[in-house]
Amino acid sequence: MGVVTDPVPAVPIARLLAMAYRTLMDDLHDRLRERGWNDVRPAFGFVLLAARPEPTTATDIAALMGTTKQAASKLIDSMEGAGYVRRSVGSSDARRREVELSPRGRKLLLDVEVIYAELEAEWAAVIGERGVARLRSDLSKVVSDRHDGALPAVRPTW
Repeated sequence: MGVVTDPVPAVPIARLLAMAYRTLMDDLHDRLRERGWNDVRPAFGFVLLAARPEPTTATDIAALMGTTKQAASKLIDSMEGAGYVRRSVGSSDARRREVELSPRGRKLLLDVEVIYAELEAEWAAVIGERGVARLRSDLSKVVSDRHDGALPAVRPTW
């Protein structure tokens, strides 16, 4: 009688998504460095995306990042020192310090979007443009279904 082995299970989607995310982030940051963005840390992206539509606060960034307000303030200090964001007095409350994108932060986000388009084009060379469009559509449906029909804010996984 031979040795019985367990069948190799299919790679879970969660694991594949984690691998794909890590690959995309590594490629993004490599290409940012090639374009001269040498001081960009992965955590910056979450703040930039949160502040893109409208000013935000350190308290909101802390909640988004799952950190303390002090840790969020240190991150914002670093980003402000690098010229990606600026703080201003809130329009409705002088005690409220709003965080908004600077022109340099907006330029970085534009470069990120260009790089994402390049990376998606590379995926399309492998699985086809329809494959990429289908992947985007399917992921959007699955995620928005869990969040009352909307896509949630992008958050770190740590």
